[in-house]
Amino acid sequence: MQSVIPEPSSSLPRPRLLEITWPIFSEHLLHMLVGVFGVWLVSRLSDEAAAAYGLSNQIMLTFMITFRFVSVGASVVVTQYLGARDRAGAEQVARASLAANVWLGLLSCAVIAIGAGPLLELMRLPPSLFPIAQPYLMAVGVMLAIDAVNITMGSVLRAHTYGRDTLRLMVVMYAVQLALSLPLMFGVAGLPGLGMNGLALAAIIARVCSFFMHRQLWIARLRVRPTLDDFWRIRPGPLREMLHIGLPGAGENVVYRISFMMILAMVADMGKTALTTHTYTMQIVHFLLLFALAIGFGTEIVVGHCVGAGDLHGADRQVRGGLVIGLGVCVTVVLGVALLGPRLLGLFTTDPEVIATGAGLLWLNLLVETGRTINLVVVNGLRAAGDARFPVGFGVFSMFAVAVGLSWLLGVRLGWGLAGVWVAYAADEWVRGLAMSARWHLRGWVPHARRTLRRVRLHGRPA
Repeated sequence: MQSVIPEPSSSLPRPRLLEITWPIFSEHLLHMLVGVFGVWLVSRLSDEAAAAYGLSNQIMLTFMITFRFVSVGASVVVTQYLGARDRAGAEQVARASLAANVWLGLLSCAVIAIGAGPLLELMRLPPSLFPIAQPYLMAVGVMLAIDAVNITMGSVLRAHTYGRDTLRLMVVMYAVQLALSLPLMFGVAGLPGLGMNGLALAAIIARVCSFFMHRQLWIARLRVRPTLDDFWRIRPGPLREMLHIGLPGAGENVVYRISFMMILAMVADMGKTALTTHTYTMQIVHFLLLFALAIGFGTEIVVGHCVGAGDLHGADRQVRGGLVIGLGVCVTVVLGVALLGPRLLGLFTTDPEVIATGAGLLWLNLLVETGRTINLVVVNGLRAAGDARFPVGFGVFSMFAVAVGLSWLLGVRLGWGLAGVWVAYAADEWVRGLAMSARWHLRGWVPHARRTLRRVRLHGRPA
């Protein structure tokens, strides 16, 4: 790469990708395992409770996307300031992120409290399940208000490379939640159980504990003591910096979710067996996705530090290295899962047609996951360099034209069924992955990185 800006002036070591990646992977895995255990707990109450729980959580996940507007932007901007050795700038952004997500969390809580019924109607929940789902969803709204703060505080800690601390915090939080869930749901010492509301109450208590642990980590690790003012006063300057990165990043997630729901509707029209096969196969795929997600987020943190330090050569090396590591891990894990496909699917069902079709999809998934790994690693690198709009702009085109369009053409029109849908998934990931790679290798991100560097250096210059 031709030198387009000065080499970094600091010789302090940069964060290492693998050291950052494994705690992020462990956090995501822990979150997923606790979610699976939650489904199992609720299913002990009744199948109806499990259905209400699953649908309510889908509403919760939709609201949580809004918190990424701030948390993604805060993480990237903090890494850039830290790379420039401007801890004051990083602290200013960290404090500003608190109020922004507090207001988003309170807004989400209010919307759910007022509109729980209409939201459940919109999701076509059977009326008989409303007495179970509505109180639980309203409790989830309270949990979201607390989660909004925890998410941004955790993002800032990871940006400072304290991922191991956030992992330990998550372990404690979920231990508290699981320890309280059983007695609160099913009763203890003669006290009646609260059912699903007990699960929600356990989650709220655990997240309150998590908030105080996050606050203590900010004080101990970052030397930042949040004040009441930080939780309500909006700071326009840092907020603009965060939203410049966070809005496109979260917008891409919104578009992905919409396109996925459109494809899922097509799968549902293929029949009960196709929908069941898709559901069970996606449960396995979600675990595979964790590897690419962790390497992508780790790449984002390391590249942000490099860009803030003016080390564009280092940023380029990190993205290329992340691709090598990511693809190596991806191919190894996906091949292993494909070989075990029939046994893994047998954990969910005994239907031979579902197992045979799902096993074939897991082999096709090798194409999906390799493309997805390229896409996630490079997109996060682009975002960390300040090039946030191109990925979402091209992503909107590809997710609808390629993923949705090909799913209809191959899966529905030409009658390929689920195989056509999986080919469409793979085509979308590869089209986006190749486009993002071209953007990176052709240096389309460099002007954005230079603007980012000028911004952080100007901020750190004495008045």
